[in-house]
Amino acid sequence: MSAVPEYLESDVEHQQISLRGMLRPGFEAILTPAAQTFLAELHRRFDAKRLDLLVARVERQVQFDAGQLPDFLTETRVIRESDWCVAEIPAALRDRRVEITGPVERKMIINALNSGAKVFMADFEDSTAPTWDNLIEGQINLRDAVDGTIEFHSPEGREYRLNSDPAVLMVRPRGWHLPEKHALVDGEIMAGALFDFGLFAFHNGKTLHSGDRGPYLYLPKLQSHQEAALWDEVIEFAEHRLGLAVGSIKVTVLIETLPAVFQMHEILHALRRRCVGLNCGRWDYIFSYIKTFRRHRDRVLPERSQVGMTVPFLKNYSELLIQTCHRRGAFAMGGMAAQIPINGDPRANEAALTRVRADKLREVSAGHDGTWVAHPGLIPVAREIFDAQMLTPNQLQVARADVRVSRDDLIAAPAGTITRAGFLNNIDVCVRYLAAWLDGLGCVPIHHLMEDAATAEISRVQLWQWLHCDSALALNDGTPIDFALFDTAILRIGERLPDHGLPGQGRVAEAARMLTELTHATELFDFLTLPAYACLV
Repeated sequence: MSAVPEYLESDVEHQQISLRGMLRPGFEAILTPAAQTFLAELHRRFDAKRLDLLVARVERQVQFDAGQLPDFLTETRVIRESDWCVAEIPAALRDRRVEITGPVERKMIINALNSGAKVFMADFEDSTAPTWDNLIEGQINLRDAVDGTIEFHSPEGREYRLNSDPAVLMVRPRGWHLPEKHALVDGEIMAGALFDFGLFAFHNGKTLHSGDRGPYLYLPKLQSHQEAALWDEVIEFAEHRLGLAVGSIKVTVLIETLPAVFQMHEILHALRRRCVGLNCGRWDYIFSYIKTFRRHRDRVLPERSQVGMTVPFLKNYSELLIQTCHRRGAFAMGGMAAQIPINGDPRANEAALTRVRADKLREVSAGHDGTWVAHPGLIPVAREIFDAQMLTPNQLQVARADVRVSRDDLIAAPAGTITRAGFLNNIDVCVRYLAAWLDGLGCVPIHHLMEDAATAEISRVQLWQWLHCDSALALNDGTPIDFALFDTAILRIGERLPDHGLPGQGRVAEAARMLTELTHATELFDFLTLPAYACLV
């Protein structure tokens, strides 16, 4: 789409909403006056509470930095110990054995819906760089997908259309912490979560509801049951405002923060009219573990490659999630397989697929009701494992009464090492991903893995913790982990990365400077995407 040099800004005085982004052909059909009014209503009703909850996050982290450990809440014990269940799960979501995720790019949406997966999660969060164009074009793409009219014509002449049996669509809006700087209500910046949810629900709610397809959402980055309760209030308001039955919008919550794992019953209870499951957001969960224990020198994790789902704190997290969900009649979704096919190297490709099979077999054997993949090429592999082991649409009957998980079981750091290759890989992955993100790409293939913001965040916070830890850390060859090591590695990054062909190649130097600043900072930034967002248009 070609740019038109003008800005969208409402002139309706009582509305007091400004949408500051380039008006491109077709955007006006999404940013209608009625849609703007709905966005303004969401902001005015709910943003103050959202900001209070973000303050509560900061206050909790101050306590963790001072040595306090996350734990189950005494004041909500009755919720955990009493008998209740979530509302009945709709027919369209009762079999979710394989789900695929990806950004809201047009060709991706068509391919994912046609992929053979049961569910496609269209992602406005970790796999979409939130440029203005990406966000509004993403809303256009989803509208067309819901209407069944979406098409894509490639420069090579290929045509893409929906087949007769597409996957069920779910949408992940951004987390509570992320702003949408192009949308101002009464001079205040909107929450990205309210902006994404508001536009999607406004334009597609009735169509999806009429076809018994929700709308269905994935909710990311929650840290407390109060944050879940806010989503419940937002969604109920939207249902009333858009003429949908209360409870018709269904959600799955990603348990991808360490504080949230201690409140899974409470989160399900807060959303019990509409929550159909919880998901093991494994990469963000590792990121959150490191961030929560940033000042705890006895909980420093080894390099990322050594922190798999079989280490005790992650195994305990996933099994407790299964037990919790099935007790409440909700699904327990497994984590992401980030591998992508390795063309031209059959031996390496088979080794990668063997790891995927083992991971999916672990999940289905533990009692998960479904799993995630990042690439269509992994769908047959995951489906084969789940079809062979899960002969029913789901495994709600698997109670996992054998699971006994304590607070300490959920926070015990595993043993391991930090190799020179692991240290350099953290730098390189973070710089490569950030360069692509700054260039408008939120989902990037690196070393045969589909990396998104979560894996870049693991790399970043590990570097910060290793370098700022009170204890002297060293690589497994005895080299001290200090800023001399880091600065030398950053200066020589050009020797390790290809000099052409990388996504965001022209922004590698900028990304390296940003990582250097964030890593040297005395305080850990909560999210890489917050300072980087200032560089996006």
